[in-house]
Amino acid sequence: MHTSTFRAAVVRAPNGPDSIEIVDVAAVDPGPGQVLVRVAGATVNPVDLAVASGFFHTAGMIDQPERTGLGMDFAGTVLAAGPGVDLAVGDRVAGAVIGFDRDFGTYAEQLVVSAADLAVVPDDLDLVEAATVPINALAAAQIVDLLGNAPAGADRLLVTGAAGAVGAYLLSLARDRGWQVTGLARAEDEQFVRGLGADFITHAEPGWDALADAAALQERAMPLIRDGGAFVGVRPNAEPPTERGITTTAVDTTPDGPRLAELLARTVSGELPARVHAVVPLEQTADAHRTVAKGGVRGRYVIRP
Repeated sequence: MHTSTFRAAVVRAPNGPDSIEIVDVAAVDPGPGQVLVRVAGATVNPVDLAVASGFFHTAGMIDQPERTGLGMDFAGTVLAAGPGVDLAVGDRVAGAVIGFDRDFGTYAEQLVVSAADLAVVPDDLDLVEAATVPINALAAAQIVDLLGNAPAGADRLLVTGAAGAVGAYLLSLARDRGWQVTGLARAEDEQFVRGLGADFITHAEPGWDALADAAALQERAMPLIRDGGAFVGVRPNAEPPTERGITTTAVDTTPDGPRLAELLARTVSGELPARVHAVVPLEQTADAHRTVAKGGVRGRYVIRP
């Protein structure tokens, strides 16, 4: 159903969850190569908390004079398609809107997005579950690309934050490239980590061939890596200084519709985890942010506009 306006969660004066507002936004039609999507679910990610807190505003990375939108992941149904688009009205899709310098994000009843960045959601996957996949699974897949194939005899990979959103995907995806994966996480997460086919530890000793830093330990992780090893982080343009011949890179997640389609298919098959902690309406966005900020939530909060 087309409407002249739709609701979205935004911040005008970012100061954490209390500054989140629900506002009416003027609707626009999709242009060439674009689709209008009715959002069925949008996942709460740590980056969204940072946007709402004003972190990126203070860093000079957001310049929105009126309001800043929240949310990057989404899944939903195509309401309208612009010229040159293969998708049809009613198609179920998922995707990610990368970047946070926007006047509204995926915490919204609808949004216009590039069709090339979307993947069709498999019939056997719920849209709410599909909404939890795009950003974190693409980040993990692109971290694995940066790691490359495991060198013969130097294939021991440590994943920090192994039970978290990105880390859990890494446990599965890194094995595709020949890595022997060990997850570093809290004791209560052992069953989950081992269930994804990885070894498990709660404390790491030095000597790892490579480290995928899903927990964003940054410089604190470097002593765990052997001389000449590899570090891949999750904070682009903020890699730790190289030392002892260790290569340091960081993922800068980009949209990739075909790759996302593959990741969604692997979610349906059970190879990749789909973890929904709770589904809340748009009006409870601030409450979801408060809970996520406390830490320890396993599974994702999904906003259902």
